[in-house]
Amino acid sequence: QVRLVESGGGLMQAGGSLRLSCAGSGRTFGNNGMGWFRQAPGKEREFVAAITWSGGNQYYADSVKGRFTISRDNSKNMVYLQMNSLKPEDTAVYYCAASIRYSDYLPRNGYEYDYWGQGTQVTVSS
Repeated sequence: QVRLVESGGGLMQAGGSLRLSCAGSGRTFGNNGMGWFRQAPGKEREFVAAITWSGGNQYYADSVKGRFTISRDNSKNMVYLQMNSLKPEDTAVYYCAASIRYSDYLPRNGYEYDYWGQGTQVTVSS
């Protein structure tokens, strides 16, 4: 069974940092593009960041650029999202996703991803 499991969410004050982790199992994702999305209450899911299979290229939503960093460790089948300078508007459920159809392309739309995690809640207080 192929799974993506996120962890590392929690409650943080504005200005703080959190590091989200995404563990893959059931298959290796080392050749695939990976991404993070988020969904705030009452809002649609939105793209946050994507990374190519090698980790050599990343792409970020304007709202998180300069504050968030996506990275990966293919030897561990893991993807990370380091979130710094958190703001209350970053509050959302964060989802990890894998795109098995792309490796060097940076997919930014949900329909371009094939596997999803169950999500981890991030709450930022002001």
